[in-house]
This record gives sequence, C-alpha cells and structure tokens, in this order.
Amino acid sequence: MVNRIPAALRHIQEDLSAVLDPEEIAAVCREVGYRFRKRVLDPVTTIHLFVTQILNGNFAVARLKEFTDKEYSEAAYCNARGRLPLQVLQTLLQRIGSALRPILNDGHWHQHRTFHIDGSSFSMPDTEELQKAFGHPSCQREGCGFPVAHLLTLFHAGTGFVLKTLAAPLRTADLRYAALMHPELQEGDVLIGDRAFCSYAHLALLLGRNLHGVFRAHQKQLIAFHPGRSYKAPGDPNVKGRPSSRWVKRLGVCDQVVEYFKPKRRPSWMTPEDYACLPQSLLVRELRYRILGRHSRTREVTLVTTLLDAELYPAEDLAQLYAQRWRIETNLRHLKQTMRMDVLRCETVSGVLKELTVFSLVYNLVRAIMYAASQRQEVPVERISFADALGWFRHNKPGSKLRALKVNPERPDRYEPRVVKRRPKEYWRMTKPRAILRKDELSKARKAG
Repeated sequence: MVNRIPAALRHIQEDLSAVLDPEEIAAVCREVGYRFRKRVLDPVTTIHLFVTQILNGNFAVARLKEFTDKEYSEAAYCNARGRLPLQVLQTLLQRIGSALRPILNDGHWHQHRTFHIDGSSFSMPDTEELQKAFGHPSCQREGCGFPVAHLLTLFHAGTGFVLKTLAAPLRTADLRYAALMHPELQEGDVLIGDRAFCSYAHLALLLGRNLHGVFRAHQKQLIAFHPGRSYKAPGDPNVKGRPSSRWVKRLGVCDQVVEYFKPKRRPSWMTPEDYACLPQSLLVRELRYRILGRHSRTREVTLVTTLLDAELYPAEDLAQLYAQRWRIETNLRHLKQTMRMDVLRCETVSGVLKELTVFSLVYNLVRAIMYAASQRQEVPVERISFADALGWFRHNKPGSKLRALKVNPERPDRYEPRVVKRRPKEYWRMTKPRAILRKDELSKARKAG
C-alpha cells in the first residue's frame, strides 16, 4: 500500500505524484534543516506510513504492519512521528497546493475565484497537555470530558480543495484568526462566510488586500432599506431602531450601497496599531432576498458585500453564490466523518497539529481524484462521490486506471432536519472523574456486603 500512493496519483497529475516521492520528501527535509540518519523509519517511510494510516481511517498503529514488510515496533513508529518536524508536513501540503494552482484558476464566478471560510471543532485524547492547550466544553466538569479544539478552515469553492486549517483553543471566535487566511488568497478573490465573519474590521482588512467578501449580515447589525433614511453618526447618542450606517445609493428593491463607520471599540483580536491603520469608513453593499423553497429553514437572507456594482454583480447572482456556502459543511463532514477526523489520536499538541496536516494532505489527494473523475465523466466535481473516490484510493492496484466513480444525483431542494437517528448507548454520563467514581462504587459494594 505504501508504494502504491505515488503510483495511484501519477496518472492524475505528475506534480501531485511528485509530492510524495522519496526524493521530494528528502529535499523538503533538507530545505527545513531537518537532519536524520539512515534507519528503517526514515522520514520517507514515516510519512508514507502516516499517509496510509490516515487514508484508511486513522486506525491503530498496530495495524500498520499489514501495509508494509518492514520490521519495527509500535513505539519506534510513534517516536519516528514525534521526531518528524511539523514544518516538513506543512511544506508538503503547500507543495500540493502549488500543484493544484492551475485547477484553482478554473471555474471563476464573474472573473473571480471564490473561497469558503468556516469554523468547526474536533476532539482528542484526554491528556493534561491537550486540556491545557485547547480546553473542554463548559458543560463538562473537569476530568469528565475530552479536550476539544476550534478549527478554522479555508476551502476553494469550486473544487472543494482545502487551502489552510488552523487549530486553536475551543473558546476562540471564528473571526479571531480569519485574517491569517487572507495571505492564501490573490487579488480579486471573493471570500464567502456566514455572519460570524461580517464585521467592519474584517471587511476593511479584505479591501486593504484588494479582496472581496460576501457575508451574511450580523444579527446585531441594524439594516433598513429606506432611501435617505436617518442614521446614527459617529459620536451621536444611540437611538433605538436607527442604523449606524449612512445611506448612499439605491441599487434595487432591498439592494443599496451604504457607508459603514469605524467603531470606537477595537475588536479583541486586533492590536491597537493594526486597528489604527484601518480607514475611518468604507462603502459596502447590503441586499436582502427571500428563499422560496418550502422546506428551507431560513426564509429571508441579508447579505453584506464589497462587490458594489449591481450591473456586474446582480443580486440574483450574489444570492446563488451565497447559496453554495453549504458546500463547506459537506466538505467538513467528509473530513470529520467520512475520514474520521472528528476524534484525533495523538496525545501531544505537536502530534495533533501533524495529524491535522496529514488529514488535509490526504483530503486534497482524494479531491484530486474526484476532479480527474469529473473531467473524464463530464459532471460537476461536487456530484462525484467522495466516499467512492476515497475507497478507490485505498484499494487501487499498482498501475490501475481510474475507474468511473459514483455520481450522486442532483438534489437542489433537498431538506434534512438536523436530528440524529442512531441512539447513544444507555449509560449514565460521566459527572465525576473515573477515579472518584471507582471509589464510590467500591464504597457502595462494601456497605452492601
């Protein structure tokens, strides 16, 4: 299996297969200054085994011996992963991104590349180091739950490739590290996100890089579509129901250009120096549209965007663009459920970050297979089955050609309630650490005896 990974990718794209070739991995190690001696589990073998482990569902280390004929102990493999610098894996992920760059330049929306940003979370083993680094949900008592990390992701809208992932403590707002995603974008790119990313500071940072944003309006933002309406100017006292934006231009029914003013209160995620550099005001576009589908949970959506030209960017096109934001939820589901990234196995912070990086790397390789299949089968890439592409990647034979992958049906008006059908096991939830519960049970047993 280990030797089949580059071979399986070679017929898809030469640059992709080169990323995991031994010479390329050794070259990356030299670039980052990682020196290693010749041994059974050198960086090349370790990375190939790591990728194989993640590709097959992140199984236990003991099963790895089924995929290689090399002799080593489980502890030796864990030590080899521990020695491997995170920068090596991150550089390989960047090389895959470089190889995918021609694909990312396909499928423009009004001459713009489009990207989705969103937050999520994942769990990990209950160790003191991970608890200190990431924390646990507030509903869980200390010693009764597992550490959970906040995950910020950036996906290419057209193909579903992941450009960057960031892990942070659980109680981290999505917007806190959103600016760290901006260097992955090029001038003219459009970033699409939910209401968590719609703030004055974020919009100003995007415009400062000649980027654009399409976000759902924040629930606390007062928006009124009345030409010439009054507004609360900077320094004026608050008046209930009065928007803080100045009306500028009417573009259509529930479609207008307004001026946002810089808030006095600096967001906690920005330094005073960076906040001082932001402009005192900026022009944005607000538009509102109704969703006519019978089964939609949301009936009305209000967007805020930096795309001001109504002729180049009609309101209907912006509504369709934002409607595709659900794809990032599907991408995260593939990562966390199909590939089992919802619960990681490493017990150290560096190990968790390495594991997260390899998950992103393998995910992009599967996405490359989906893209190749979509071109050959002449269907949109989002209709190619991710699970089928993952299965082919796992079980292909050396030199085998990519077969026709399963094509999912189009279901534009599909509606699924947010409920879980499978019931959990009928055990009490842990409310005390296990050691205390054990003592309580023994005490009860002695009293009963």
